[in-house]
Amino acid sequence: MKTLLNLAVIVPARVLDGAQAPLALATRLYVAWQFLNSGYLKITSWENTRFLFREEYRVPLLPPDIAAVAGTAGELCFPVLLLLGLAGRLGAAGLFAVNAMAVVSYAHVLYSEGFEAAIGQHYLWGFMLAVLAVYGPGVWSADRLLAARQGPSRI
Repeated sequence: MKTLLNLAVIVPARVLDGAQAPLALATRLYVAWQFLNSGYLKITSWENTRFLFREEYRVPLLPPDIAAVAGTAGELCFPVLLLLGLAGRLGAAGLFAVNAMAVVSYAHVLYSEGFEAAIGQHYLWGFMLAVLAVYGPGVWSADRLLAARQGPSRI
């Protein structure tokens, strides 16, 4: 019975535990790249970005020019935190908010026919960011290195 328990539970758990750090890092890199790329496109074509925020995106509560600056800053700052795993939960939560605002602001397009893949991508990013915000950036992160210097960690 003990051998069966080893084969069915303990061995797979140990193997999968070893995948946690690279999976967290890969998730951070993938999601951060998506938002960094979007922020880079916005900042390199600022007049187009301002036009989109004035005419196409429907950001609630903020004037279009402020929304453009805030959205672009979020897409450029939070991914850097996520890439490094420095304040990784803050970076993930911040990008989650940016992603949610993008969905709300562009819902009139994203929820229309033919945009199923686009909204699905936003859901995937949101899920990945929620996991990183809840579980943290993983052991291969600046957060973990800094916490190790301060003693026992809860990261």
